[in-house]
Amino acid sequence: MLKRNNISSIFVLDQDQALTFYTEVLGLEVDTDVDFGPMRWLTVRVPGDEKAILLERPGSPAHDEATAEQIRSLVTKGAGGGWLAFTTDDVDGAFERVAASGAEITQEIVDQPYGRDFALRDPFGNPIRIGSVHGG
Repeated sequence: MLKRNNISSIFVLDQDQALTFYTEVLGLEVDTDVDFGPMRWLTVRVPGDEKAILLERPGSPAHDEATAEQIRSLVTKGAGGGWLAFTTDDVDGAFERVAASGAEITQEIVDQPYGRDFALRDPFGNPIRIGSVHGG
């Protein structure tokens, strides 16, 4: 029987830029940063959380160049197939910090049936939601 989700991934076009965004803007921490030759295994996580997020650059060894280019095109349109959602105890503070960074806000704070949240895109177009969730 499965016990938990250990790692997820999201496509990014530049791992150094992604590292800066996810650590300095969102406040995540580096979990692993290893050069495996044809790829860099770069994961981040919410401090104190066990689940990691792979900041994966499309390309070798997982994709040939034609496929990688198609993925890059989809990611920049916000249609790369990945998205992230984070919870916080301070939606207003998180919104102010993210907005002050210059990140692309796609929806300001709104009351939802499940809580309050806002939406943004990372520097590559990936959708992200940050909010408080009832009961969570």
